[in-house]
Amino acid sequence: MEGASVTIFVTVQKIYYPLLCVMGIPANLFTFYMICFRNCGMSDTAIIYLSCLAIVDTFYLVWVILIDLTLTFWLLQPFWHSQPWCGILGFLQYGSLYSSSWIVVVFTIERYLVLRSTAAKQHFYQPWVTKVTCVAIVLVSHVVSVPLGWINTVTPVNFTVKGENMMLPRCHYRDHAYSTVIVLITTFLSGGAPIVLVIIFNYLIGYHLCNASNLFTKEERRVMHGRSTRGMLRRTILLLGTVSVAFVVLSLPRFVTYCTLRTKYNHESFNRNDYSIPINVAGDLANMLQNLNSTTNFLLYCMVSRRFRQELVQVVTCKPKARKLSSVITHTTMKVFSVVDHKASPSREPVTVVLTNLKLIVE
Repeated sequence: MEGASVTIFVTVQKIYYPLLCVMGIPANLFTFYMICFRNCGMSDTAIIYLSCLAIVDTFYLVWVILIDLTLTFWLLQPFWHSQPWCGILGFLQYGSLYSSSWIVVVFTIERYLVLRSTAAKQHFYQPWVTKVTCVAIVLVSHVVSVPLGWINTVTPVNFTVKGENMMLPRCHYRDHAYSTVIVLITTFLSGGAPIVLVIIFNYLIGYHLCNASNLFTKEERRVMHGRSTRGMLRRTILLLGTVSVAFVVLSLPRFVTYCTLRTKYNHESFNRNDYSIPINVAGDLANMLQNLNSTTNFLLYCMVSRRFRQELVQVVTCKPKARKLSSVITHTTMKVFSVVDHKASPSREPVTVVLTNLKLIVE
């Protein structure tokens, strides 16, 4: 029974990883097209962050899931089990992982700063600043990943293939203190720190949005958008919470299991491929969840963005692209409220909002 369970688990991974590539790579590329070339109701800076995220996630799928994991389960001797590919692949994998994680973090922090401060909005809400930031994230991520090119080494290993013994070169983890320290630091920077920062700043965003309703009286809120402010706040916080929860839920298990494997079980006698050991099964399941994180953005956008769904339907049905409407209310506290009367005819003039009866409350 135990041998059958191991066989089933390996077979599941053999199917799972190629399926992620077949579904995830086209989905990310299509997401990039939708964000950049269709009017999905996003700001210029959000377009840059999310399109960059789609690209780095695509590279992650190629380096990690396609070249590494898929070939590992389907080929006896993948090309990267030789030098210099063994080190180069590790560098590329961690570079894309760093880039993906920190784009989410910086984008979340930027949303909070823009929402919280007018001065920050004037500084950060510029496309060229966002482009420089994304390029810097990708470059720094790959520079920081350079030491990871030496955590693996290639040595000959004895294999039995069809009853015949043969020696094949294998790229495997180097059991040195250097490798352990680098991997633990990398695990913290690519998993632990981003998870904590995303949770903190999404909480701050939600807290600020909840308090934003105190700026207006009930009459002003009714005139401004004619709908329930509480309902609008719930939907806005749901959007933020969906993205952040998906990131945390899919990334946290790998962070825990990887730290365990590289501390308690970090010795040469430990067989990582022995699925009779629970930590090996848990580690592979955590990797499956982590890798799923790079393929879910398209589904998340479809779930939480009505405008994205509308544009998707127009693309599928070959309808023309909708015109982009200008608005002076973008990424400030006013973003929480809709100032457009949906029953009124659209106007070509910019919308001007004047706040009256502001009250100073001294506690």
